[in-house]
Amino acid sequence: MDRSNKPSPITASGTGPQPSVRVENGRANARLPTGDSVDVLLYGATVVSWKSNGKENLWVSEAAKLDGSKPVRGGIPVVFPCFGPPPKDHATGKLPQHGFGRNSNWEYLGSSSSESGSLARGGDDSIKLDFGLSHAQLSEEAKKQWPYAFGLVYSVTLGKDGLQTMLNVTNQGKEMFEFQMLLHSYFRVDDVTRCSVNGLGSTTYIDKVLDAKEHQQSTPELRITGEVDRVYKSIKQDTTSIVQDGKSRLDVQRDRLVDSVVWNPWIEKAKGMGDFEPKDGYKNMVCVEVGAVDGWQKLEPGETFEGGQILKSHL
Repeated sequence: MDRSNKPSPITASGTGPQPSVRVENGRANARLPTGDSVDVLLYGATVVSWKSNGKENLWVSEAAKLDGSKPVRGGIPVVFPCFGPPPKDHATGKLPQHGFGRNSNWEYLGSSSSESGSLARGGDDSIKLDFGLSHAQLSEEAKKQWPYAFGLVYSVTLGKDGLQTMLNVTNQGKEMFEFQMLLHSYFRVDDVTRCSVNGLGSTTYIDKVLDAKEHQQSTPELRITGEVDRVYKSIKQDTTSIVQDGKSRLDVQRDRLVDSVVWNPWIEKAKGMGDFEPKDGYKNMVCVEVGAVDGWQKLEPGETFEGGQILKSHL
């Protein structure tokens, strides 16, 4: 896709070790001198690995397809322009569940040293990878299902202090469109039964497991003791934390977004998913997914929406 401010390749800003980027075989890899790294598939612009201090922060199913044949089970898939099965009476009604963002081939737009922003302290400290998707790149089927002119730029910034993923949506057409977006992050934990998700106290949520009705989080922390599928709406706190054995494991900071989904399939649902392996893998993952999924975001011609997350690992 065309982009006037396409970033320049990384250039050395000093005599010490520099960040590196490698793009090959449908995958972009960035690495810092510290050894921290991130891997992003061009298919779906899906982050499939984020390592800090030599340890993996994301959970990816052993049966996940990484060849572009189907959306990845795990990592950080990009959900756009609808979350879940779309309403049949909506403009997205003909699209598959979660839309086309996670199963389209994105273009690699380039890399740049990131000297500004939440994770940067200088050119050697962080590196940003940009990926693009537009109407022209969609399959013919998807073009018919959702015929709006749009442009997406997905920026993945690896820093010493964490990982930032931001989605920029532009209406490039002549008519308004509505959309939802979600970053479907699967986080790796040692044992989900020893974890809690904090920062959701007093928040209203829709419980998709219980009755799809609204409830209010009555405790400051959420314990995972069975299947969980909740949409938390208009969260007041900026940060949701995964706490493991009483210690902070990972912080998820919403950036210009106020909704989050918490999901774990537990025993029976994991058994029923063909691409979920090992079947007891639910013990080692929990999804905390930032997004705009409570209703629809309206975007007029020429307007832009941007939202994402900043992840900080405490490994």
